[in-house]
Amino acid sequence: MINLKSFITEAKNVHMEHLEDLVLNNGIEGAREIFKFMSELGKMLQGSSDSKVSATVKWDGAPAIFAGVDPKDGKFFVAKKGLFNVNPKLYKTNKEIDADIKGPLAQKFKLALKEFAQLGIRKGVIQGDLMFGQGDKTNQRIDGKTYITFHPNTIVYAVPPTSGLGRSIRRAKIGVVWHTKYTGVSLRNMQATFGQPIAKFLKNKPSIWSTDATYKDVSGQATMTEDETTEFKGHLSKAGSLLRTIPTSALTLISENEEVLVMVKTYNNSKVRAGETITNTTSHATGLIKFIDDKFKKQEDERKTDKGKEAVKARKKELLGPLMQVGSADLAKIFDFMNLIVEAKNIVIQKMNQAESIGTFLKTSKGFKVTSPEGFVAIDKSSGGAVKLVDRLEFSRANFSADVVKGW
Repeated sequence: MINLKSFITEAKNVHMEHLEDLVLNNGIEGAREIFKFMSELGKMLQGSSDSKVSATVKWDGAPAIFAGVDPKDGKFFVAKKGLFNVNPKLYKTNKEIDADIKGPLAQKFKLALKEFAQLGIRKGVIQGDLMFGQGDKTNQRIDGKTYITFHPNTIVYAVPPTSGLGRSIRRAKIGVVWHTKYTGVSLRNMQATFGQPIAKFLKNKPSIWSTDATYKDVSGQATMTEDETTEFKGHLSKAGSLLRTIPTSALTLISENEEVLVMVKTYNNSKVRAGETITNTTSHATGLIKFIDDKFKKQEDERKTDKGKEAVKARKKELLGPLMQVGSADLAKIFDFMNLIVEAKNIVIQKMNQAESIGTFLKTSKGFKVTSPEGFVAIDKSSGGAVKLVDRLEFSRANFSADVVKGW
């Protein structure tokens, strides 16, 4: 059984880890879990019915929305991510929405409150991503074809208007993709369940386009070929051989020191946000040391007293000392390992992308450009834990590009 519970930082679905980051979070155990997880994904994409994982599609909707019944009084509500705060923020009336939200977002939540109340939710809470409200759908010509489009965030979704899906979307006032449900006797202690059907248990209302994020190979093409399987297994084999050369102490140093872990991930993410592929891992490891050193140098310069400056120096020595002992060679091996996992992961993502039945585009200053979905969430069927499968460079380039028009 794959134990993925530790890879979700909270019982609520507010943060999931990227697959390749598990080795940073959990050291050698995290690396082993990556291999178990990738093995099961490989089975799934080779048509095996006994794979221990399932998957959902990451839709690029906005905002996240919750709908359900408050266990305290049995009243229906909609909510944003503040639902699970110590003091829950939820909306049971239009007046409560107006007191907290303004403008178009308030109108969306009012529409959701009215429409989702008709879905027949009797208990529990479900979470999804809003895809469109009234006025958010448009007819667009893309590459000579007409589509109904909606643009909730970075990705533009496009559907032929005469298809069954297109007709459903055309007549709907609001669209949502559900991905998580919660159960419990109170909002504070509710537990999340991923990857289970939600929409089919709700009442069917023409004014609501409501679907699940569950991954389906609707095209029959998302099965790895023999060559793709060989390449996939080759990346994992190389990663396994490399892992055996990395001292466990080097992985433990990162996973068991929260401050080091955050800095390593922040440094890696800065490259992703810049759209940079980490090809020279030795240089990347050296850059990590400089990144941390520069961070402390800035803190030291901001201190006004000698005592304050010495405190920063002591903290830098405490943090950088162990990393310097690990050395850039072993740090580079860790990044090489992650790169190999990313290569294998991207084969999985590319195959799963072929199963999609809805067009995805980016709107740029030069027109529309075909893109892939945001990614997928892979779920352990036994524990219900989940991790993200995202082509981080592709989505980051789109998300942070000034040339890409956003939906917000």
